[in-house]
Amino acid sequence: MKASRTTINVASKSSFRNPDGTLVLIAGPCSAESEEQMLKTAQQLKAIQGISVFRAGIWKSRTRPDSFKGVGTEGLQWLEMVKRETGLQTACEIANAQHAEMALKHNVDILTISGRATVNPFAMEEIAAVLRGTNTPVLVNNPVYPNLNLWIGALERLQQADITDVGVINRGFATDEQYPYRNHPRWEHMLQLKEMYPELPILCDAAHIAGRRSLLYPVSQKAVDLGIDGLLFESHMNPAAALSSPQQQLLPQELNLLVNAVVSKVRLAGTTELVEHLDELSQQIESLDDELLELLLRRTEMSNKMSQRQMGDLQPNLQAQRWQKQLNDWLQHTTSNGADKTLVESVLKELQQQNNRNNGLGASAVA
Repeated sequence: MKASRTTINVASKSSFRNPDGTLVLIAGPCSAESEEQMLKTAQQLKAIQGISVFRAGIWKSRTRPDSFKGVGTEGLQWLEMVKRETGLQTACEIANAQHAEMALKHNVDILTISGRATVNPFAMEEIAAVLRGTNTPVLVNNPVYPNLNLWIGALERLQQADITDVGVINRGFATDEQYPYRNHPRWEHMLQLKEMYPELPILCDAAHIAGRRSLLYPVSQKAVDLGIDGLLFESHMNPAAALSSPQQQLLPQELNLLVNAVVSKVRLAGTTELVEHLDELSQQIESLDDELLELLLRRTEMSNKMSQRQMGDLQPNLQAQRWQKQLNDWLQHTTSNGADKTLVESVLKELQQQNNRNNGLGASAVA
């Protein structure tokens, strides 16, 4: 997708690009859970060379209403305590103007804008209005869905509010086919933004792209190879007991090993190749999905033509026998090649029901 070129003024002394070229490293728990959890985790993270910012989720934007939604304002007090006790800068994610106001009131050093807010021009207008007149550094997460214009639009709204200490985060996108990632990295979107705005710092949220510990290093290594300015990780003093995303959080000791490997550019065998292979397979799946959709549309068109020309008036019993034979053949083939039997059966049943609706045969006759 081609986006129009606009000017984004970035502060000459950016909070998100180290003058010596080293990576900006931000880490902390997915969610603030308790004062003890925050302080102990922060104290251990401070010992890791290069980590200068402690982040924690205060408000969690959840799809389902009964999920853990964060501790809210109380967590901002814990962030203040962390800064006071450790000297680390603090960061938290905001999704609306009220969050921005509360974070500023509690002296949060860096605000990161939620991907769900990035897609909402009204929310971005309101957040920008709250931030006008401040010098608070702001990171903008990519929009939930792969739309470069929304990402740029969020930056432009901050620009209009005279916010120039800005950067962006690639945390991955919600796509039709995301496996094996939690959020697909869509590196090409990040690279296009980097080409358009070389002055704009770009960070990568390895935790939210990977979604699991086994992919954290290859994702981080790939991002560094592509020239990003910093990395975000999730770390918890006891990941197994975490109230959110335990599978993508590391113990501080584990994170220390990972950071050392990334910073020292240790080439673990096959890691970059693994991510490239995963991306290639993902693209192939997307291509097959497009072909499958095209075939289904063509099939629907043919079925409609048969119905209109009264060519589909087979006797119900013969039609049912035909579909049952085809289902048996498909399932036999499915067993031999390891495909998903339930998926194949549901697709064929849906196709049969569509034919029946066109030909007035009623409900499914396949067992």
